[in-house]
Amino acid sequence: MTHRRFAHAQPRALCAASLLLAGGGAWRASSAPPQKFVPIQTSPKSAHPTQNSTAKPTAKPTLKPATKPITHEQLWTRDVLPFVDKYCASCHIGKAKGGVSLKDFRTPDAVFKDAALWERVAQNVGDGAMPPPGSPQPTAQQRRDFVAWSESALSKAQGKILDPGRVTLRRLNKAEYDATIRDLFGLDFHPAADFPSDDVGEGFDNIGDVLSISPLLMEKYLSAAEQISEKVISVPSRAKAHYETDRLEGAGLQDGSRFMSSTAEVFAQHNFTQDGEYLVRVQAWAHQAGGEPARMKLKVGDKEIKIFDVTAVADKPQVYEEKVTAAAGKTRVAAGFINDFYDEKLPEGRRDRNLAVDWIEVVGPLNIARELSPSHKKIIFREPAPDATPQQLTEAAREIVTRLARRAWRRPPQPSEIERLLRAVEMARKDKEPFERGIQLAMQAILVSPNFLFRVELDAEPNNPKASRFLTDHELATRLSYFLWSSTPDEKLDWWSDKGALSKPQNLLHQAHLMLKDARSQALTDNFAAQWLHLRMLDQLSPDPDAFPVFTDDLRDAMKAETLAFFGNVVREDRSILEFLDANYSFLNEPLAKLYGVPNISGPQLRRVTFSGETAKRRGGLVTQASILTLTSNPTRTSPVKRGKWVLEQFWNAAPPPPPPGVPDLPGATVNPNLSLRQKLEQHRKNPSCASCHARMDGIGFSLENYDATGAWRTKDGKFAVDTSGTLADGTKFSGPVQLKTILKARKDVFARCFAEKLLTYAIGRGLTTADKRTVDAIVEQAKTKNYRFSSLIDAIVLSEPFRKKRGDDAK
Repeated sequence: MTHRRFAHAQPRALCAASLLLAGGGAWRASSAPPQKFVPIQTSPKSAHPTQNSTAKPTAKPTLKPATKPITHEQLWTRDVLPFVDKYCASCHIGKAKGGVSLKDFRTPDAVFKDAALWERVAQNVGDGAMPPPGSPQPTAQQRRDFVAWSESALSKAQGKILDPGRVTLRRLNKAEYDATIRDLFGLDFHPAADFPSDDVGEGFDNIGDVLSISPLLMEKYLSAAEQISEKVISVPSRAKAHYETDRLEGAGLQDGSRFMSSTAEVFAQHNFTQDGEYLVRVQAWAHQAGGEPARMKLKVGDKEIKIFDVTAVADKPQVYEEKVTAAAGKTRVAAGFINDFYDEKLPEGRRDRNLAVDWIEVVGPLNIARELSPSHKKIIFREPAPDATPQQLTEAAREIVTRLARRAWRRPPQPSEIERLLRAVEMARKDKEPFERGIQLAMQAILVSPNFLFRVELDAEPNNPKASRFLTDHELATRLSYFLWSSTPDEKLDWWSDKGALSKPQNLLHQAHLMLKDARSQALTDNFAAQWLHLRMLDQLSPDPDAFPVFTDDLRDAMKAETLAFFGNVVREDRSILEFLDANYSFLNEPLAKLYGVPNISGPQLRRVTFSGETAKRRGGLVTQASILTLTSNPTRTSPVKRGKWVLEQFWNAAPPPPPPGVPDLPGATVNPNLSLRQKLEQHRKNPSCASCHARMDGIGFSLENYDATGAWRTKDGKFAVDTSGTLADGTKFSGPVQLKTILKARKDVFARCFAEKLLTYAIGRGLTTADKRTVDAIVEQAKTKNYRFSSLIDAIVLSEPFRKKRGDDAK
């Protein structure tokens, strides 16, 4: 479960939190500061009075002692516990409404023991969701005091925990698999398109806890490995014609073989497809007799090729082969018995020499010129000579396989691992396959190995949750590359990790900055942003064509492209993440410009457009982009609830709970067409089970009602004038998108925290816990000092303990 900081709490400087903890107490927000000592001002004469002085002695000032800071425990007793008893007890002490029970929270120690639950409580109090509407409400100051104490308590609880977290062994998801194959082999090939869909956890599909392997997926991996090896490595073409005994002519059949008891030939009529070199192979055996072995003559047409001594016997036949040069056309390929022998005086079994042929095979042509792809040349960088010895072939294969495994497994392979891979090469050689076929088999073994399919981080004490360690350089390179590129480390990153220098902070940051400038960082947009903003769902949505005839596939594509281009621009130009809240520009093409009412844009190509005039009031930032507005609508109408929920989740990380069971949906227009959408929602909110959540969502959504279900601007919803006024759960009133963005920007630290939590979750592949609060605090503080530039968050994440370290898991 991901635990989030309460979204609407007013940000406080880290130094203030430090004082709360280090000093053992804190000043309440409403308390006066301690009295300041002001020195008594005197004239020069009165400063040093003499006996003759007529000046009256100055009275000695009485200094009031500084007020003693109130301790953490005293604040609990004075402010927090009475708050709980007065505003929470009726629902969460006698009962456990919503699954939340506070009956055991009677001391600060209870908060430390279950900080995750208290964080949820503080979040709901801070954003005004609790106590629910209709219940007694605390003052704004009481809320601030409660939140302030909770912040310090949670920081204190987290400060006791030195926990970098545990990431479940992660397999590559579909996007990572395809990108890895692309970067390893330079293939424009997407084998993962045929894989089952990846499960999603914590909002992303790269979370280790949900990335399992099913039998079906394993079959897909095996098939993909074969396809990839065949696309990457070119094996010499060897058409093979195999003639079993039933396709041979000549001698008669005996015991499944063509048996020659006297001088004779066994042959096949073979069609040589072109002039060239071929390999003729014959499997034969003999009854041995006399003083010499049986001899077999190999002929192609009238040309005698070679005479073999056939020493093999019936239960151990052998293959005899020779390369031949043949002209195109149909030609007789024959194996003849040429040294018959019989002597009845000899013992049984030694008196009669005979020859038997099991099959004849023609392979080739062998000398076809091949176009070798760059990927083939990159993998097989050492081509053995045609007359290479078995030892030379093995050494060449060892170099090739070692380099390939190093890149694919993202670490140097062990010698024992290489020896196992070389068995595949040896197996192909024993089957008389070309050298390249052996490399293909080794590649397939590499690609179905857990070392490739998983991002392996092995621990010496995997079942000890207290055993934390820094990642190795190779593990760190892998985390960094899959975070920023969704792909394997490149050769430059491999060089740094092999050298053992990547773990130095300055080197790590330098590489991260270079990687952000690389085109492969587009993966952050395609995989992180598309999931954070739910853009992948856009392809599944179809607004009602009768109600919104303007919506087309081209417009849908433009909507998605705008948002991805906008996010990518922030990454590429290292702009402030606050531009996600509001910006004076975006990326439009003709279909989208028409929807937005922006003139003089033609063609399908996106281009950067700076907004001005009325458009500048209506557009700017993610919440006014058509993709988001369409995603958060229903097919026939807008949805203030969905739009408000989207802002809470993606900007404030304050998702409301799901609706309680049995609560009916909002009635449609056909039920009562005389009610506006706002009036229907007001009726819906009268249900006490719905009121608290809708109080958080609806006001935000109403402020966006000027946009229809496709994001086009409007002033009327059917026959009803659009009312964009809204109220937040804390009582803040506002109206329209401009004032909504003003509120979003005023709570920029809340957004920065939310964004940091999303990005950190994606980076480390697990949900965040209370123990990660300090890390998120540090990320936000660093971002604040750098005007919230995108790179400042990346820097803080890659240097954080959760990114650079890990620990064992609880054996239970």
